[in-house]
Amino acid sequence: MRKLILLIILFLTVGFVIASLSDIQESMASLRMGNWRFIVMAALLEGLWLINIGASYQAIYGIVGLRESRRRLAYLSTAANFLSVIAPAPGGVPAIAIFLNDANNRGHAKGRVMVAWAINLLFDYLGMLVVVTLGLVVLVRRNNLHLPQVIAFVILLLVALAIATLLYLGMRSPAMLGKVLAWLAQRLNRIIGFFTHRQYLKVERAYTFAEDAAEGMQALRDHPNRLWQPFLLALSNKALLITILMLLFLAFNAPFSAGTLVGSFGISYLFVVVSPTPSGIGIVEGVMALTLRSLGVPLGVATLITFSFRGLTFWLPLMIGLIAFREISKTSSLVAVNPVEASKQ
Repeated sequence: MRKLILLIILFLTVGFVIASLSDIQESMASLRMGNWRFIVMAALLEGLWLINIGASYQAIYGIVGLRESRRRLAYLSTAANFLSVIAPAPGGVPAIAIFLNDANNRGHAKGRVMVAWAINLLFDYLGMLVVVTLGLVVLVRRNNLHLPQVIAFVILLLVALAIATLLYLGMRSPAMLGKVLAWLAQRLNRIIGFFTHRQYLKVERAYTFAEDAAEGMQALRDHPNRLWQPFLLALSNKALLITILMLLFLAFNAPFSAGTLVGSFGISYLFVVVSPTPSGIGIVEGVMALTLRSLGVPLGVATLITFSFRGLTFWLPLMIGLIAFREISKTSSLVAVNPVEASKQ
């Protein structure tokens, strides 16, 4: 079974790469055209960004009473990102399955891991909301704000509120959380069943899932004052990405301002989340180039910066994630299909 799963993942990876070959080629060609010194600095910052994500998870793991190395958590996050892109599924299922499988292998309490993953996701969205809000302010001041950007922002805000609400319910009452998750599972089954004609989630397991998470919720209630650290780390993650974008402006000798950097990054990354394609593939590139153009960057330079940025912040981590996933799969029983089943292993 494990070999079959890995074969399917390999097949999906090959298909994904073939379908995205033009984007990969554009990204590599754009990087070669920039000043190599700034490109190298940007690549090093990308490595620091990956380490910082591990630090974010490590801080949250500490809050819920788990101990794990920053390196291991950065490794898991890149593998989870790879799987989420190659095999997208509702609710970030592949990502949490990676962490739950690791919890099973290393003896961590799965309920605490589930809560840690949800908190990290919430803070990532909150950090993005801060940057996107600043980006919208830039566009308003330059009279470049349009309805699709506002709609995307509202969707992102609603997603963050939904995650925060589920965490709050879990802290107040595991039984109430179980009822809400069961209701969500029923709706998700109805939507997915329309296409697959089968039940995707077992509704009765939602209550067990909530009970498992209660342990992590209790740890969260005991240390609410420690939540500032992961929130600041989430903001620093976005700051590192904006700095990478600045280095690419320097690499292509393009003039810029703080407003140009924050506006283009904020609006572009808004569509990483609010997009029908995994990580906004094919959409973020177009949105970022057009946003840069609307902020006064020549279209040719905007295109080079866009593809270079995506090459460093999307394709490079994706390749690292492929390696991480391959190494993890050698020593674990990856991959569970949905988080409720993974939590029962």
